[in-house]
This record gives sequence, structure tokens and C-alpha cells, in this order.
Amino acid sequence: MGDSKDKKKKGVQRQLMPEQPPRERAQNFQPVTLGYTEEQALAEASRCLQCKKPSCVPGCPVSIDIPEFIKKIKKGKFEKAAREIKKYSLLPAVCGRVCPQESQCEGQCLLGKKNRPVAIGNLERFAADYEAEHGDAELPEMPPKTGHSAAIVGSGPAGLAAAGDLIRIGHDVTVFEALHKPGGVLVYGIPEFRLPKAIVKQEIDYLQRLGVKIQCDYVIGKIKTIDQLLKEDGFCTVFICTGAGLPMFMDIPGENLNGVYSANEFLTRTNLMKAYEFPDFDTPVKRLRRVAVIGGGNVAMDAVRTSLRLGAEKAYILYRRTKAEMPARAEEIEHAEQEGVEFHFLTAPIKIIGNEKGWVSGVECIRMDLGEPDASGRRRPVPVKGSEFVIEADEVIVSIGTSANPIIAQSTPDLKLNRRGYIEVYGNEGCYTSKKGVFAGGDIVTGSATVILAMGAGRLAARLIDNYINTGDWPEIR
Repeated sequence: MGDSKDKKKKGVQRQLMPEQPPRERAQNFQPVTLGYTEEQALAEASRCLQCKKPSCVPGCPVSIDIPEFIKKIKKGKFEKAAREIKKYSLLPAVCGRVCPQESQCEGQCLLGKKNRPVAIGNLERFAADYEAEHGDAELPEMPPKTGHSAAIVGSGPAGLAAAGDLIRIGHDVTVFEALHKPGGVLVYGIPEFRLPKAIVKQEIDYLQRLGVKIQCDYVIGKIKTIDQLLKEDGFCTVFICTGAGLPMFMDIPGENLNGVYSANEFLTRTNLMKAYEFPDFDTPVKRLRRVAVIGGGNVAMDAVRTSLRLGAEKAYILYRRTKAEMPARAEEIEHAEQEGVEFHFLTAPIKIIGNEKGWVSGVECIRMDLGEPDASGRRRPVPVKGSEFVIEADEVIVSIGTSANPIIAQSTPDLKLNRRGYIEVYGNEGCYTSKKGVFAGGDIVTGSATVILAMGAGRLAARLIDNYINTGDWPEIR
């Protein structure tokens, strides 16, 4: 009987996510993926094997009970499915859109061994969207207040996840955000066509309904220090999760020419400051014809796809390895290819060329070969002598990674950093810093990573913060 059930489930094909046609979407900022219909969600949920020992759950950094929420979708209990997810993650509409499920929960799906895995991310998005479209999200029963308070510095995924867990324990939570809107990378980094800002606002509004306080335009390290939060403002503890927002450049000639952006600046202007709606929003990004984006990660894909939508006739990716080594999600690469982005693999810029007016006119590059693997496990690119060539471009966007912003470290001298400038953490589970009562997590500790990994760090920090508030326990720091 069990075998026939499994065969029936395997007979249902994975439901394809509806999308805007590539030519249309490359000219607008509307969502690329349109979400499942109810019929598609029911069909996809029916594919789940409901394993007794589900391997998908350990693959989720926030440990969502995936079989349980999918079971509720299968029964048509869509809002209950959303509430099930929210026991573990208060950002399901976000995670359903941007998490790399293929390398996490879906990558561990048993069905994926002989078939395509269950579309867990698409189902998570469906449940969250259904709840949002059918009335206000139901608030859980809240515990009595503990009388203790926590400060969270940074309102990105790690900060929001920690805030959600701490407020549901009963602690008072205040989140300090340096920019004028909360959300961190969710609002300044990820484009509207991949993650609509209304979705982020919806998730943050829910946290505020739970009682989380958010103060924007508040730069910790400038307006107040970590010590002042602890000693003057009465917070029991501080969680630093400011991300890794300091752009890195290549240190090649021509990087100071007009028309050279960091991906951070370019995307912040476009996303958070709405340059794509100029002149309605007075934050211009110069529209240029040929845009070269240097890098191969998700941020590079966001930047190059945004360039097309801003009117570029040609948009290039310059990447020093091959497609197989690109760290971007396969879906993002595929979408970029469909939209007309040109990929130049095994290509490394060595100079940005300018015209007599100081504007970019091209990029001098060199061909690369792949040698032995480096520390990342990927084969190291090696220049091919005498292979230099020029790509015409009037805008260059550098997307080769970011590092830690030094503002908090400069104003907190007893906070230890590692050699790369990230906050050093201690203890068996991490998150404890060299300063008692101060925790850290997310990209400010690990360097640039994914939204869901930052959320996992936030949930871990919340658990350790609660333990510290209750016991005062702190590991010995040497």
C-alpha cells in the first residue's frame, strides 16, 4: 500500500513557477516570479513523501518543520500552514523568494534522489502570500513581560529573526537601524523584481505588531556607543548584526573614473532610494548604454539585471572563472541569460579606461585559465600572458564582495576583531564576543552569506541572549 502511495506522488511532476516572459520583465521592475495558484500548491504539496525522518529539516538553517506545514497545505489549510512556518521563521514571504533552497532544504529532499525535489521554497512563499492576501496575520498568544530588554543593532535578516524570537519570549526589544527604512539588505540590496519592498514591509509590520520597537536613522557608534546602550539606556544585552556593507574594489587603474559604482551603491540608489522611479524620486542613476558588472555572485546578478531594466542596451558579466564556479544561484543565472545578459567567462579586468571627460569608455581585460584549487575549493584563475583585450563600456559596477563597516568597532575598543575586520565570536556555539553582554552574528561575523543563514544566526543569538539574561553565564574569553 505504501509503495503505491509513493508511486502516485512521484507521478505528479514538480509544479513550475509561473513567470513574466523574459523580454517583458527585462523592461520593468515587477516581480519576475508570480507565485503558485491554489491548484499548483495542492499538487506540489501532494508530492511530499512525509518522511518519518525528514532530511529536509536539518537542511533548513532555522529548522522549520517542513513536512508539517506542507501537510497543512495538502489539506487546504493554507493559513494554518503559514502559522506553522512562523513558529520558526517570521519572514516566510521573504525566505520563500530569496533563499537558496536548492542547496539547503530541497537539496536534502529524499524525492530529489530519483526525481525533482519538492518545491519547498515555492510552497513557503505560497502559504505566506495566502495569509497576507486573506486578512491580517493572526498574532500568537504572547507571554508575560520579563522586565528585561535587548538592543539589536541592525535590522537585516539576523536582527529581525532575533527580535522575533526575543519578543515572543517576553523580553522588550529595540532594533536600531542606520538607514531610513528597516530591513537591511532586504531593502537596499535585493531588487524589487526579486523581492518587492511591500513584502518586506509586511513582515516587519508583523514584528512591530508583536511589540518590537524599531528606531531608524540611528547610527550606533556615532549617535550612541555600545557602552552607552548598556550603561545609560539600561539594556541587559546588545546583539550586533550590522552585516558586511563596506564595498571592496579591485585596486586597478581607472576605478576612480565617473561611471564606476560599487554594487552596494548602485543597488542602494536603485532599490532603497528608488532611482528606478526618477524623477518621481530624486535619486538619479545615470542611464548608460553598455554596462559591465564585475563578479559572479547573486549581487552581481542583481546589478546586471537592474542595469537592463534601467535601459542598458548591453549588459555584461565579467567573471574570472567559468559558469560552473559561479557562486550565484542557478535560477538567477538562468534568469539573467533569458533576459539578454552577456556572460564573459575566464575574463579578469586589469584596467578601466576613460575618455577625455573622465568618464568610463571601456574595460581592459585579460583571459584566464583555471589552475589548482584555492582555499575556497574552486580552481584558481591564472592569467594567460598576451591575451589582453578591451570591452567597450560606459558604466562599470564592481561586485566582488564586501567587508565589515568599521564604525562600531572604532567606538568599541574592547570588541575583538579577526584579521579580516569581522567581529570575533567565542563559545561552543559562537555569538559571544570579547565584551560581556554583547553578542554578534550574521555577516558581521561570517562575511557575506545568505539571508537564511543570517536568520539562523539571529535565532541562535536569541536563544543565547535569553540564557544570558536568565543566568548571567558567559564563556571564558582568552
